[in-house]
Amino acid sequence: MSRSERLLDLLQVLRRHRRPVSGGVLADEIGVSIRTLYRDIASLQAQGAAIEGEPGVGYILKPGFLLPPLMFPPEEIEALVLGSRWVADRGDDHLRDAARNALARIAAVLPPELRDALDASALLVGPGVKLPVDQVDPALLRKAIRTERKLLISYSDGAGVASERVVWPFALAFFDQVRLLLGWCELRQDFRSFRTDRIVHAQVLDARYPKRRQALLKQWREIQGISHRDV
Repeated sequence: MSRSERLLDLLQVLRRHRRPVSGGVLADEIGVSIRTLYRDIASLQAQGAAIEGEPGVGYILKPGFLLPPLMFPPEEIEALVLGSRWVADRGDDHLRDAARNALARIAAVLPPELRDALDASALLVGPGVKLPVDQVDPALLRKAIRTERKLLISYSDGAGVASERVVWPFALAFFDQVRLLLGWCELRQDFRSFRTDRIVHAQVLDARYPKRRQALLKQWREIQGISHRDV
């Protein structure tokens, strides 16, 4: 492993920890001696990384730091390209444009050899089943999720029965044939999923729902028996 790859790995490990982590734990995860770890931390700090801490106390990386220029192993570049191509093909118009713009931003700051690898990626997304047309802009649903606002929806189920619900939206699930809005339904007092193509009307309400989005998602995962790695 080159030194630059080791520094990137160290940054990734620090990003995974939200609380101070000891030098010994970091050294074990990276696979280096504690002395090498201290040198690497000093190198990253010299390059502007906001790493706080000291030996015996632990280290934490404050958010917002990117090591210029951006460096990625080939597998990470392929993952970025494939993911962006999938979103561009299977997402709505806003997500499609966002995926293409994000990839262009990444390409703009990559070193030339990595930019060539990004442009030449041979991982392609094959044609999928045509998704049903949404009557409500998915960007509105994502806004309600991001801002943790209650959502008033008019919904038509598979039998064509119409209902009006107030839901606490906390996630969108993308499948090959449908998209699902996941939320807590005030009418049913339980978690429910709603096909986005069957949402006839949606309005983001001013009221925030009383729980945090991540807490709802965690509770839903536990009920469904889904681990964090599965979703």
